[in-house]
Amino acid sequence: MTTLLSVVLCTHNPRPDVLGEALAALARQKALDSGGWELIVVDNASNPALHGSIDLSEFDAARIVREDRLGLTHARLRGLSEAAGAVLVFVDDDNVLDEDYLRSATAAMSRDQTLGAIGGKSIPRHAIAPPAWFDGLGIDLACRDLGERAQYASWEGVDREQRSYPVCAPIGAGLVVRRAVFAAYAAAVEQSPGRLGLGRRGVDLASGEDNDLVMTALEQGWRVAYLPELRLEHVIPAARLARDYLANYAYSSTRTWVRVLDVHGISPWRPIDPRSLGFRKARAYLSQRAWSGPAAYIRWRGACGQFDGRADLWRSRRGVD
Repeated sequence: MTTLLSVVLCTHNPRPDVLGEALAALARQKALDSGGWELIVVDNASNPALHGSIDLSEFDAARIVREDRLGLTHARLRGLSEAAGAVLVFVDDDNVLDEDYLRSATAAMSRDQTLGAIGGKSIPRHAIAPPAWFDGLGIDLACRDLGERAQYASWEGVDREQRSYPVCAPIGAGLVVRRAVFAAYAAAVEQSPGRLGLGRRGVDLASGEDNDLVMTALEQGWRVAYLPELRLEHVIPAARLARDYLANYAYSSTRTWVRVLDVHGISPWRPIDPRSLGFRKARAYLSQRAWSGPAAYIRWRGACGQFDGRADLWRSRRGVD
């Protein structure tokens, strides 16, 4: 079997029932138009280890590997080292792919050789109804639906100071990327180890690794795309709709966003002296009326993340830890 595609499912202490559903959806995938595909499950420092507890017998080519360095970026880099495919599909352990996802992804990448990374619809399946204040937050929890029209983006011919992050850029859930693109990203991370800290690590909700990868692809002249035929369900447990989880998410993702944009020369915010953080956060607490309800508190925590991200830039400019 010629492996055209490698599915890399990274997981850390997964919910067994949801992981089982994600694997069942992969087992139901329609055959590719040509060649085959493999599944690599990366157990990222789960406790207990997952080896022996996951049944992969339904797959023609599948295995589980262990990565003891905690963090999604470490897990994905291990997936790259294990994969044989020219195209990689990264699947989270709570992603339930439509049965034609892999065939559509392979067809799209074969049809258009200018595409470096693509994604599609990630439709939330909430365990409980989101609270009334959730929709106004602008937090997507790795879910999105941009409609039925394909959308493309490129930085080709765009001056660095005019670059911005594309709305249609693929997200991490169901991310499809050429091996050459991910290998270039891996090499860049190796040369700049600080970029390892841009991604999710256990309970740390930093979430900039997908943005880092997409901008690496754009810098190399590749196009990225949103393709509506790529569809999955993202299972959202009740705990992710709690105030404190969303506040942590808003803080971590905003702080990381400042840092990842700076890595790629995009700096919409100036660095700030860390000594001003207490005053800035207190002023934002009052202006956001953070005490008035969950949404206000979460928005305030997002503002705090931006302040700390800008202070990170100040420190990095001066070589201060």
